[in-house]
Amino acid sequence: MPAARESLLDAAYTALARRSWSAVRMVDVAATAGVSRQTLYNEFGSKEGLARALVRREADGYLAGVERALTLGSDARDRLTATAEWTTTAARDNALVRAMLTGCWSERLPAPTLSAVPSSSAVPAQRRADGPLPSPGDFVTIVRDRAVAVLSGPGANKADSGELTRSCELVVRIALSCVAAPPGEGGVADLVRCALHRQLRP
Repeated sequence: MPAARESLLDAAYTALARRSWSAVRMVDVAATAGVSRQTLYNEFGSKEGLARALVRREADGYLAGVERALTLGSDARDRLTATAEWTTTAARDNALVRAMLTGCWSERLPAPTLSAVPSSSAVPAQRRADGPLPSPGDFVTIVRDRAVAVLSGPGANKADSGELTRSCELVVRIALSCVAAPPGEGGVADLVRCALHRQLRP
């Protein structure tokens, strides 16, 4: 029932934009999605299950945007700059992404546990968001490693690979610092270009 699942997640996201998670009612989410409350519980098991699935979907959407950003531009600096800009834009526009990247969950947001869900859950395994949810440190590693994989060319030597890894991590950390404390004029792009000026060859 993928269409119903997406509709329910969309309804939950819309409800969260209007009120705090504690005030979001499952019956309202189901009604907005046009399905029964039983369908909602069959799909997610509980409000906590809905929260985990919503957070997982937003994390996946953020990471899909990272993949797209890493294809933009003609060289590594352009691609890393696009990735940093995507990170700050996604965090500005999506409170769940901002919370995941910073670890700062406000009272308005769901606060699903980061650890894995016990396999005894009543929701079928293929529909559970049962793996551990990424922490801010996990996102640094995931984005850095994806950037390295995309940007490292065939035959890259170990020294170049180490330098690229450090440069990619530096960019991710600059982007996250800009999420926590938005930069002034020039934005994240100027900060990244300045940091990479001597690090990466075009």
